[in-house]
Amino acid sequence: MSFDEFRDNEKHSENISVKKSTFNSVIVGLIIAVGIAAFLSGSYVSELNSDQITEKDLDEALAKMELKLLQNQLPTKQAAVAPIKISADDDPIMGNPNAPITIIEFSDFQCPFCARFHTQTLPLIFEEYIDQGKVKLIFRDFPIQSIHPNALPASVAAECANEQSKFREMHDMLFEKQNEWNKLATADAISLFSKYASDMQLQQGVFDTCLTSGKYIEEIKNDLNEGREYGVSGTPGFFVGNDEIGYVELKGAQPFESFKKVIDIQLDT
Repeated sequence: MSFDEFRDNEKHSENISVKKSTFNSVIVGLIIAVGIAAFLSGSYVSELNSDQITEKDLDEALAKMELKLLQNQLPTKQAAVAPIKISADDDPIMGNPNAPITIIEFSDFQCPFCARFHTQTLPLIFEEYIDQGKVKLIFRDFPIQSIHPNALPASVAAECANEQSKFREMHDMLFEKQNEWNKLATADAISLFSKYASDMQLQQGVFDTCLTSGKYIEEIKNDLNEGREYGVSGTPGFFVGNDEIGYVELKGAQPFESFKKVIDIQLDT
């Protein structure tokens, strides 16, 4: 299947919402209000019943409430409901494959919000969790062709680099240089991706053949379809957890603190 054929097929697919969202401010306000009210009324008496309540105690209580809102589909140990499972497929992994917590990301290389996450938030996740072997990140493709015509060839370029064990290098290059290629004609963008491969000292002929043949289009289409099945409607979209405890969904280019709240509690589960 060619890039153009894929694009034509996508025009007949359901429309994808591309609205980017963080936690709704009303929800955040509600969490805070309910948390404070519960504290004042003694609802947290088992944890917050002394005169030595600290700001840290209150922050932890609010974080737990926020996580419960996020993970309302996660089972407790007593629940009979099966954990929500999100397939990792066989997509590229960053970090220790045996890390206890997984972040499965559905992303679009041409999406500016995805670029912001990967240049601002992901380095912090690497420093605190991935480099420590606590978390791994699995990157799944979700190119929104209707508004990002170069997203699909960019995904193919990353997959082709992955063949030569250079996925992360191409991944980082595509996001860091997004403004260099995102408005180019697709043919020109593909030529630039070939130059990136040369700069990385990949086997040029192997990479170029992989890229121009559209070798990974079906694989990318599978990621896109599975993402839709999981309710992904925009990018970036994240699922954090594992098959045992299930996954918490985070929508949009969330700040590091949002990931930290979820991951820390999951690591303690």
